[in-house]
Amino acid sequence: MKRDGFTLIELLIVIAIIALLIALSIPVLRGSRQRAATLLCGSHIKQLTLGLTMYEDDNQRFPYGFFDSFTPPPGGYIGSPAYDRMGWWWFHFMESYDGPDIAIFRCPSKLLSDRRLKSCILYGNYGVNRSICKSPDDIRGNREEFVGTPLAGTDIPQPSRTLLIVDSGYSITSWWYATDVPPVPLSGAKGEDAGYIPGLAINKNKKLLPTQERDAVDGRHPNMTVNVGFADAHSDRMNADNLFVEKAADAYTNRIPLWSPQ
Repeated sequence: MKRDGFTLIELLIVIAIIALLIALSIPVLRGSRQRAATLLCGSHIKQLTLGLTMYEDDNQRFPYGFFDSFTPPPGGYIGSPAYDRMGWWWFHFMESYDGPDIAIFRCPSKLLSDRRLKSCILYGNYGVNRSICKSPDDIRGNREEFVGTPLAGTDIPQPSRTLLIVDSGYSITSWWYATDVPPVPLSGAKGEDAGYIPGLAINKNKKLLPTQERDAVDGRHPNMTVNVGFADAHSDRMNADNLFVEKAADAYTNRIPLWSPQ
């Protein structure tokens, strides 16, 4: 006798096979999305690195990392007065900046869950090296090396080895974020003090703002890598721990020329 349709057992087997295929495909799709976001982030870093070096070529100096000003920047002040300084940030000086929602200034791989931090361009995107993009003053002592006029390309002896911009927890970054023993302890109470390099092993012991832990500790890209732009305009992806600055006796290793170009 001819039978129409599936039996219950056959239907259950088909459903089980479909469920298994979906379960197997989810990690693949997730990995594909992560790799695509990493490639897009690398493209952003490459474009921003070129933009920063073009700015230096036009102005004979890199832009300020942060510049105090009573005159609001394009689009108004960024961040919250409770956590951030009010003024012009490095991206305000770039011609490609046309408001904080421009995609090139935002990392597609950041893992911030707090809506306030996620929407603020200062957090979880890209940070310029404060040893190059200096500021006229600083909110903390012992950071004189980050204060003054931004460097010119000719002030950097090894530009191909000196970090200019990188995946970062905050919009300005420095070797202080890449060491577990900074010259002055960082409280984490201010945005600048809660900076980090995503995926760096020491981040699990850092004082961070709420909801930054996953981005800082788990990292944004496969194999704990970060996208980096250098002062000679080339960009690369490298392991986050290669940026680690270790204190040895009274000196810091891996600081010069990677972070400090003197």
